[in-house]
Amino acid sequence: MNTDETVNELGESSELYEHHRIVVDKKQGMLRIDKFLFQRLENISRSKIQNAAQAGNILVNEKPVKPNYKVKPTDTISIVLPHPPYEFQLIPQDIPINIVYEDDEVIVVNKEAGMVVHPGHGNYEGTLINGILYHLKDLPLFQSGELRPGLVHRIDKNTSGLLVLAKTEYSLNHLARQFFERTTKRKYTAIVWGSFNEEEGTITGNIGRNPKDRIKMCVFPEGEDGKHAVTHYKVLEHLGYISLIECVLETGRTHQIRVHMEHIGHPIFNDERYGGDRILKGTTFTKYKQFVQNCFSILPRHALHARSLGFTHPITGKEMFFESELPEDMKQVIDKWRKYIDNRELTEE
Repeated sequence: MNTDETVNELGESSELYEHHRIVVDKKQGMLRIDKFLFQRLENISRSKIQNAAQAGNILVNEKPVKPNYKVKPTDTISIVLPHPPYEFQLIPQDIPINIVYEDDEVIVVNKEAGMVVHPGHGNYEGTLINGILYHLKDLPLFQSGELRPGLVHRIDKNTSGLLVLAKTEYSLNHLARQFFERTTKRKYTAIVWGSFNEEEGTITGNIGRNPKDRIKMCVFPEGEDGKHAVTHYKVLEHLGYISLIECVLETGRTHQIRVHMEHIGHPIFNDERYGGDRILKGTTFTKYKQFVQNCFSILPRHALHARSLGFTHPITGKEMFFESELPEDMKQVIDKWRKYIDNRELTEE
């Protein structure tokens, strides 16, 4: 019997690549794998399948194959594909973008908070992708349609920090496989409510859409719903009623860090969606309340920054690693809390 199982992997904020697993029927005649998959999979061109094969994203019986491989009965085929990235015409727009690295294959961007990464319902213009299209518009390959930026991961609108985009179909496939297989290296810095008894820990809990509020995600502790998610964290600095932490993603689910930190009682500072925009720890003094409100004004978004990013270059095979400084709004809030703690300690002495 022929089975075709499709598993969608959630990237941060969206599904960006998918995994198909096909067991070939016993009666199947020998056929080139690119032709076989073109007939079997919907909404995909033969050239995209060939690019996936060249990038090593098509496996037969757990071994990568080329597009001309002849499919045999009972073969187990697995393929990782980037999702079709655009559902509508995109407009290049002259938007300031902080590009920290670029070559013929990839672009690494340090995104500012408040910028949507990819156009979607309600955000068709003014996104990072619109700006990247403008940046590439004069290149001959872009004008011929051979060059088109592709996303393999995202960060939320109000999260700042690093992300990589592919400039070619081959690199898009190659990077998609790295994110799918979780071989990339990513670290985030966050300010969260509360103090920790342990200096580091791991949060494991399936994440899925909140059945009571569809714009939120939630943790399903029993593991019966949602998708497997693991976040490792380490305390970088204790700041009284808040903490500065580092998070390492083992998986990449929508809102993963935000949801996991809320789940363990440490919502991200000023995270409106997950309850961090209220005064959750501290005193009842009016001056303290005003102090926190001032911090919220300085940092009018959730305090999360994608600080570092590592991946293997699709062409050279070289290990690439990038690190970005904390943005000014997070720096200012951290400094204010340091001064608050120092003044409190002086008062208590």
